[in-house]
Order: sequence, then structure tokens, then C-alpha cells
Amino acid sequence: LIDRLISAIRSEGLTVGVICVDPSSPVTGGAVLGDRIRMERHYSDEGVFIRSMASRGEQGGVAKVVGAAVELLGACGRDVVIVETVGVGQEGIEVTRLVDVTVLVLEPGSCDGMQLMKAGILEVADVVVVNKSDLGHGGSAEGIREILSAGKRERRQPVVETEAVNDVGVDVLWREVKAVDDERRRS
Repeated sequence: LIDRLISAIRSEGLTVGVICVDPSSPVTGGAVLGDRIRMERHYSDEGVFIRSMASRGEQGGVAKVVGAAVELLGACGRDVVIVETVGVGQEGIEVTRLVDVTVLVLEPGSCDGMQLMKAGILEVADVVVVNKSDLGHGGSAEGIREILSAGKRERRQPVVETEAVNDVGVDVLWREVKAVDDERRRS
């Protein structure tokens, strides 16, 4: 999904920095740092910088250096900085303090509505994405919309369905991210 999102951003002539945070092994402390392999078509593009980092066992899946890396990429003139985390759980929302727009990516049928409400991750998401929507499990996006409609946020988060492998819906995702960012900058 990030690979396709990079393409959408670059099509507008914007530069991109990507920080991919991979989980560290609780046994060895090592990390595979393999997410950037999925983005290899962007390696020769000088407008894209991709850096993998290990979570280093930090709670919330974000190493302490990620905040500094986000600031550095911004200071180096990257128009958009994407931070991919190891994922969030009931307390893993530290990334929301480091980014302007938080995107929650789910897979169809990956969890039930009660789990989503209990985890609280829908509360911090600015945009919700159901990726791999081509896999079926119909109703995932609609179920999420229903849960969000019961929330008390002033602005209801958009729910976008994507099929990253087929480049479907990624342009809609990028538009929604920009809309949230533009709204925040105006207020």
C-alpha cells in the first residue's frame, strides 16, 4: 500500500520520505527490516528516501529515534513523510504524536467491531483504510463506518477501501489524507 501511495504522491511532483519500523525480535533483538524490499521500484528515484528502522523493543512499536527521523526528513525538504509502524494495539498509539495525519490500515475480516471499539484505535485514526478489499469478507468497511457513526468526533473519519496490489482506491486514500491535512492546517 505504501509503495502505491508513494507513486500517487510522486505523480504530483512531491518528494517523499518513508520510515519503515519493523519489530525487533524479543530473543535476539534483531529485525528483518524487509518492508523496503516491497518498495524497490522507488530506489532510483531521487525524490524518494526510504529508511528502515527496528522498533528496538519500544512499547507502541516506535523506536525513540523515529521522531528525530521525521523532523530530519522534513528539514531536508521532503514534502511528505510516511511512518509505517509495526502496528498498533490497545496502547500502541505513540505514532500519533509524531505525525500530522494517522492512517489505520486494516484487512477485511481482520477483527470484529467490538475489538476495534475496545482497542480504541479507531478513536485516534484520521483515515481508516480497508486494504485487500478484493478478498471479500463483505461489510468490513460498512461495519467500520457504523462504529464510527456512534463516535463523538466532530469530523467523522473517512473509510477508504483499497486493493494495493491492483492500485485500486489508492488515489482516493491520498485525497482523503490531503483533505485531513488541509483541514488541520486551516484550523
